[in-house]
Amino acid sequence: MTALPEPQITRYTRWLEREHGLHFDPRTTEGYDALWRWSVNELDAFWSSVWQYFDIQSPTPHSAVLVEEKMPGARWFPGTHLNYVQQVFRHADAAHAAGHPAIVFQNERMREHGELQEVSWPELRRQVASLAAHLQRLGVEAGDRVVAVLPNTPQTAVAFLAVASLGAVWSVCSPDMGAIAVLDRFRQIAPKILIACDGYVYGGTEYDKLTVLENLLGELPSVQHVVLWRCLDANAEPGRLASASRQSHDFDQLTADEATLVPKWVGFDHPLWVVYSSGTTGLPKPIVHGHGGVVLEAIKMLGLHTNLGATVDTGDRYHWYSATGWIMWNSQLAGLLLGTTICIYDGSPAGKSGNADWSTLWRFVDEARATFFGAGSAFFSSCLKAEVKPKEILKLAHLRALGATGSPLAIECYRWAYDHVPKVEGKDIWLSVVSGGTDFAGAFIGGLPTLPVVEGEMQCRCLGAAIEAWNEDGKPLTDEVGELVCTKPMPSMPLYFWNDPDNKRYNESYFDMYPGVWRHGDWIRLTPSGGAIIYGRSDATINRHGIRMGTSELYRAAEAQPEVIDSLVVDLEYLGRESYMPLFVVLREGLTLDPALEKRLREAIKTALSARHVPNEIIQVSAIPRTLSGKKMELPVKKLLMGTAPEQLFKLDAMANADCVPWFVEFAKRRMSSNV
Repeated sequence: MTALPEPQITRYTRWLEREHGLHFDPRTTEGYDALWRWSVNELDAFWSSVWQYFDIQSPTPHSAVLVEEKMPGARWFPGTHLNYVQQVFRHADAAHAAGHPAIVFQNERMREHGELQEVSWPELRRQVASLAAHLQRLGVEAGDRVVAVLPNTPQTAVAFLAVASLGAVWSVCSPDMGAIAVLDRFRQIAPKILIACDGYVYGGTEYDKLTVLENLLGELPSVQHVVLWRCLDANAEPGRLASASRQSHDFDQLTADEATLVPKWVGFDHPLWVVYSSGTTGLPKPIVHGHGGVVLEAIKMLGLHTNLGATVDTGDRYHWYSATGWIMWNSQLAGLLLGTTICIYDGSPAGKSGNADWSTLWRFVDEARATFFGAGSAFFSSCLKAEVKPKEILKLAHLRALGATGSPLAIECYRWAYDHVPKVEGKDIWLSVVSGGTDFAGAFIGGLPTLPVVEGEMQCRCLGAAIEAWNEDGKPLTDEVGELVCTKPMPSMPLYFWNDPDNKRYNESYFDMYPGVWRHGDWIRLTPSGGAIIYGRSDATINRHGIRMGTSELYRAAEAQPEVIDSLVVDLEYLGRESYMPLFVVLREGLTLDPALEKRLREAIKTALSARHVPNEIIQVSAIPRTLSGKKMELPVKKLLMGTAPEQLFKLDAMANADCVPWFVEFAKRRMSSNV
């Protein structure tokens, strides 16, 4: 491969010195720490520099960078207008002239035939323009919600860009999500248009979704038009989804025309999309992010930290394996903001079910000539266990970095990567492990190509992210495990939750524990080397393979079974080990958990949520620990099973059923003694 380009962070710091007289050396821990401290102590100067350095376009000037430094309620760059899609296609001509495609794509069917699809920048722009024109003809206006049930394909990218170009609001669910989970999300935002596929292929199995779509549409009366993309069956009939109050359309026909793309200039805080992050109670949180905040955070993260888009001539090719329901799909797509080719794969990372092949993604990365390959930490653990040795079977001549997120990455995976992935210019491949979240569509902790990598740690706190570890009293900790907090606002933090009067749920989600300070819900330790280690969730949400789901959603599925009268689930994340998620169930008197009921429970959870959220184990208990007010004691049970002493967790006189605690204490002891 050609020599590595100069890191983007080095170009940026040199620009800071030339334009603003600021000197930082990002090649040393001390130099980067000084840069980070400047970025969080001088928010106006830092975010203004990101705007200037990446030359963000606005036809109108801003009257300020940050109106007031507060959370929630911070207002950024008032007076400006921009559009995510305008930022994407400003690079199109130069990237196309340099011979770089916009998208490289493969799915399981193409994999079997050795096919690889490339979508050029002009073709992507043409399809986006065509679909946008048709959506506008169908009555889509700025602020309308357009939702999708689509896999990770170029068609989904086209749909998102077309919607965003009109100033409409996008929201997507992966087609493998259960109908209940999809409805819990989409019903909250009353969409006007649904774009969906007729089915999908995963692990060699075809899944027809037309009947599910019909049922979904019956529960979404606000939908006036449905657009069907025939992914599974070329003869699927869109008219099947029409009704007296709803018209149906063929996706391929709507993207077939020639049209001019003119993205609508919208305000910095104009809604771009609704994403969902579940808590322990109630429906999934419908989180609204704005065009400006998403563009700034994505460009900062992918440009300065992930080192994409140093110049259009470098030919960066960015692959992050993801489903559309994970925020990493949004991150993958955001590579286009920097003129980077995105490489997307749709299907199982392990090939056909029953015949696991964990080299599948590595082969795609090699054929697509990806320069950056990211995936959930669980993927790399699976490669290690399957004894995959990429450099023995593939050249991977263009690959220069790996990324991981979604859960803590085991230290053994660092060593596996160094041993079994080709070196880059004689050095171990750069391993960039990041931690962020759907909630703010960005990263708090990340990598940097100029800093050393310490095995088992993430390299640094991200620029502009004022991250600390706090104890329960709100005191900062050094080299101790505490709550991950962000003490200052970031542009990509939520504008609001949809249909959340007075921001009540928004405040409760992030600012309840420490007023005015964002509590993220992770355990973190900031290390003496300047890095950080994430130890998993500090709350009771379920984080399976990077996809967060609320416990309340699982309870609805489990307790819908007539035999189940109560349940409790906890997701135990261990540093460097697979997570373990048991489901405890209370059955009606006289009933016993048998294989038939257990199978039915697993199927119900898989159907309502997804296969990722099926428990590792289902256990019958006599009662679920509850407070006097009736709340399930999820977090105390989780901490108990992680090794915390029971006397620190359970105030028996404040419980409705303290007599059930000894069983859970004994269960925890058995788990610890067996070293599960």
